[in-house]
Amino acid sequence: MKIGFIGLGIMGEAMCRNIIRKNDGTVYVYDFVKEKVDLLVKEGAVACACSLEAAQKADMIITMVPRSEHSRAVVNEVLPALDKTKVYVDMSTIDPDVSVELSKMVKKTGADFLDAPVVKSRPAAEAGKLGIYVGGSEEGYRKILPVLSYMGENIIRMGDNGKGLVMKICHNALVSQIQNGVNETSALAAKNGIDILTYAEAISYGGGQNFYLDSKKNAIANEDYTTAFSIANMHKDVHICLDLAEQSGLAMPGEENAARVYDEAMEKGYGSEDFCATVKVVRDRKPC
Repeated sequence: MKIGFIGLGIMGEAMCRNIIRKNDGTVYVYDFVKEKVDLLVKEGAVACACSLEAAQKADMIITMVPRSEHSRAVVNEVLPALDKTKVYVDMSTIDPDVSVELSKMVKKTGADFLDAPVVKSRPAAEAGKLGIYVGGSEEGYRKILPVLSYMGENIIRMGDNGKGLVMKICHNALVSQIQNGVNETSALAAKNGIDILTYAEAISYGGGQNFYLDSKKNAIANEDYTTAFSIANMHKDVHICLDLAEQSGLAMPGEENAARVYDEAMEKGYGSEDFCATVKVVRDRKPC
């Protein structure tokens, strides 16, 4: 199968590299940063001058871009290249209602459209062990599953278009609240002489053990905020969640609290750092 991959950022580059290594057909790549394209050309990909060219040459178009406006821009650009022979898979994390709108635009051309956002961060993307939530038709899901399996090992269809994104937003909202609990309680432990690694070991003995703490304890201990998943991206996802909650008529005070932490982290200029750097915001807070 000929695959076009558009968007080679922190996650997209690693995901695309797995496709190049495992797919029998040609992989066409495009990103507005030429250096990112060049890296994957060295691994066997074929460079394209724009998103439209990638869509014209591919049977399956995969996009991995930062925000709703970027997904919309790519769809608008590639629409002339779409027909019933092609399938479009947006793996970006965007607003679910925008994704549903885009799915209708794509389907009018005869092409199928599925949302397939991913969970876990860069190391899992490099290892081909992402979790992937899919929204779209059962037939489309079966068609794209072999390619998704190049990138992930836990793949689940959540329902029709947009449902993969709803699940991704619920997942990241839960992570943000677990993270904030870790931030607050580890900060309290530190104020009373218990370092983060000792805290993490003790937490692992009880019901509070969680993947976030297990995977981030060393980074927090070393104050190493090298980005695997950025504060800016999680800030986006937290606010997508609150918008979705409002549309659904649901109050989410826990997520509102997490959003305040992320808002403050953005104001402090931490946006490009790893999302575990939110601990700095919580440590600096004083009682009201």
